Amino acid sequence: MMSEDQLKYLRILSEEGDKKYRLTGMFKDWFLEYSSYVILERAVPHITDGLKPVQRRILHSMKRMEDGRYNKVANIIGHTMQFHPHGDASIGDALVQLGQKELLIDTQGNWGNIYTGDSAAAPRYIEARLSKFALDVVFNPKTTLWIPSYDGRNQEPEALPVKFPLLLAQGAEGIAVGLATRILPHNFNELLDASISHLKGEQFVLYPDFITGGLIDCSNYNGGIGSKVSRVKVRARIIKADKKTLAITEIPYGQTTESLIRSIIAANDKGKIKIRKIDDNTAEQVEILIHLASDVSPDKTIDALYAFTKCEVTISPDACVIMDGKPFVMSVEDMLSYSTDRTRLLLKAELDIRMAELEDDWHLSSLEKIFFEEKIYRILENNARTWEDQLHDVESEMLRFQDRLRRPVTFREIEKLVEKPVRKISRFDIKKADEHIKLLDKEMERIGYNLEHLTAYAIEYFESLKKKYGSRFPRRTEITGFETIEASKVILANCKLYVNKESGFVGTDIKKDDQAEYVCDCSNLDDVIVFLRDGSYSVRKVADKLYVGKDIIYTGIFRKKDNRTVYNVAYRDGKNGKVYVKRFIVNSVTRDKEYNLTQGKPGSQILWFSANPNGEAETIRMYLKARPKLKKLIYEYSFLELAIKGRNSRGNILSRYPVQKITLKDKGIATLGGQKIWFDQDIQRLNDDERGIYLGEFLSDESLLAINRNGTFYTTNFDLSNRYQEEVLVIEKFDPEKIYSAVYFDGNAGFFYLKRFRFERSENLVQSFIGDAEESYLTGLSQDKSPVIEVTFGGKHAKRPPMVIDVVEFIGDKSFRAKGKRITTLEVMKIEFKAPEPLPGEATGPEEDENMDFELEGPVFSDQTPGTKETDKKQSMDFNDEDAIQMTLL
Repeated sequence: MMSEDQLKYLRILSEEGDKKYRLTGMFKDWFLEYSSYVILERAVPHITDGLKPVQRRILHSMKRMEDGRYNKVANIIGHTMQFHPHGDASIGDALVQLGQKELLIDTQGNWGNIYTGDSAAAPRYIEARLSKFALDVVFNPKTTLWIPSYDGRNQEPEALPVKFPLLLAQGAEGIAVGLATRILPHNFNELLDASISHLKGEQFVLYPDFITGGLIDCSNYNGGIGSKVSRVKVRARIIKADKKTLAITEIPYGQTTESLIRSIIAANDKGKIKIRKIDDNTAEQVEILIHLASDVSPDKTIDALYAFTKCEVTISPDACVIMDGKPFVMSVEDMLSYSTDRTRLLLKAELDIRMAELEDDWHLSSLEKIFFEEKIYRILENNARTWEDQLHDVESEMLRFQDRLRRPVTFREIEKLVEKPVRKISRFDIKKADEHIKLLDKEMERIGYNLEHLTAYAIEYFESLKKKYGSRFPRRTEITGFETIEASKVILANCKLYVNKESGFVGTDIKKDDQAEYVCDCSNLDDVIVFLRDGSYSVRKVADKLYVGKDIIYTGIFRKKDNRTVYNVAYRDGKNGKVYVKRFIVNSVTRDKEYNLTQGKPGSQILWFSANPNGEAETIRMYLKARPKLKKLIYEYSFLELAIKGRNSRGNILSRYPVQKITLKDKGIATLGGQKIWFDQDIQRLNDDERGIYLGEFLSDESLLAINRNGTFYTTNFDLSNRYQEEVLVIEKFDPEKIYSAVYFDGNAGFFYLKRFRFERSENLVQSFIGDAEESYLTGLSQDKSPVIEVTFGGKHAKRPPMVIDVVEFIGDKSFRAKGKRITTLEVMKIEFKAPEPLPGEATGPEEDENMDFELEGPVFSDQTPGTKETDKKQSMDFNDEDAIQMTLL
């Protein structure tokens, strides 16, 4: 229907004449009405039931068609068009999206693929029906408010009585006029737990969970309240299939395998990553295989994929909903609280309705019992009186027993009572009526109790939902913290850097210059540091061709926070000044700003310069200019005598006399010692920022040992790009002479074995030290020099006393490939390492205990005979000394 203003504008436009009218008001009114309609009726979900109008109408239509069997989607679409005025295309798209969420609709046929982005088959070829969950929690006509449909021919629900936080479970996206909403989906079980916590008055926090899986960093989620303050980072799950192959097994929310592969190919074409080929084997599960070149690091490529492709995306939620007829922005915690409170009220309404029905049933049943038990029906046998008189006589007689009823008797009830056929009078069973009334009393008592304890009843309701449906909805997206990946550190060095020292140019496109010299490989994200003969230096962005100044003495790649590259310098302070030496690092500068390593006097000059990546300190030979009375002209100086200071320090005096030249006598040795490395167990990455477990100082030829809970191990270098993707049990500096003791169950033999061995350097090759049998698993691992194990028997041997074994006496030191020695053939409940008895005078404090034991908690082979393969592999590891270098991931 058009408004009066719209009709007025149409009438004016239809009139003849050359008059001119202002149309500002027309556009203002029409645009506002259109905007409001799109916001309220198309794009934004309602907070009451978490549905957009088209979704609500689809579910209402499917409920009307529900008979337990599947219906053609084309039929559902046609039925829904009775309520939805926007055509079959919008209904079909919304129905497919609901079906792909796997919550409210059971589907049959080809409904598309959320991983590949393939569309669903035509509506005439696919079928759907309401899920059992939807039938349980979404519908109840007794608590539904009905309104006329758009054409007035049908009734549709204003809002469905959903007793579940459906909006947060499914998520929602929509774009309206000047308004958008994006609510991320959350985990089914976590929503129920949060609803229970809210009812108990406890605090709760919700984080998104996506059907596509992947990894998510929720550190800036902030309740999803708005794009300016709320952001989450989502990553694909990338694993190393082997040394030359990466496998993507889960994709970020909102992406498809096709969009992911396109972004990877684009990054490869731009030279940011280097791959050989990509295979997409996705079907029911995601599998994208990325084959790498032989000279490419898999760990570094994983970081590059996150940095330069859609393997990592940032999502900005904006939780906007319709509440009380207008858009409203609220956090996901507020949404859940609103939904939980509404569910509580709906449960109360259902109980009130059921109580009213039971009271009606009790009242009528009691009336009927009195009518027959007191033989009031005989009044109707007096044919001499009129029917009206008989009814009044029955009413008067019934009123005598009002005290046996809970509400007054009405004349309408008397009329219904006397209309019963004669055969029912003859068959009426007083005893059966009493039993029925007792059942009604019992049920009313139960409902009355639930109404008095409504919160406890609502908690019980949510717990029943979790028990009934929770197993179908495990968390698919892993919540973790993401490390910051510096693009300049992981990008492929796809350019070559050149310098022309005479002309003062550096860049990647000056190779053709006659005097150009190759410096190193670089990327277009790198920074370059340039030192000139006069002592000035600056940091610039790598470019094709850039003028930095003449008389260049050094050019190299600059890394922020680089505390290991040390510059050794000898310079003349002014034209005829003293010669100074200094050692300094450059770890923080402003790009394009010019600095000076001398005192800045005119005529200052660099006489000796060297850049040393590990703080090497060389020995130089200095030649002085000949002067009268100057007997010694050649001196030697070692930079080992000089401390490393700030770049603005003046340095120490090397000579007060003029220097002719300085040459190298001996190459330097590293002076910085090993690199200190930490392991961040939250993100399972190495770092030098003192985050996590300190692993020690590492020299260039030393390695790390990683022992996994599944009984495998491997050694790596200590490159900060390394990724440790397995469930790491121990990570420490590799010592080829260190002896370990392990207890494990051999899946082939069906017995527990004990072995002592040394690990060997494997260079990233994952190897098993408990055998290759599928059912084998690690029970405990000890680094003690004199370990002791205690065997507790189970099953029919449970009464046997525990057996204590001295491991060193039981078995000798062998290769990690050796099977070891069988512990026992009896039934075992658990095997654990025990602390050995200290020798007389031996310290027992934690400062003396450099070794650790790693064991499974609880029984590892409870009530199973040897040889049985039914074992619990999901046991957690434990360790004794929290202060030692080694660590366990729990």
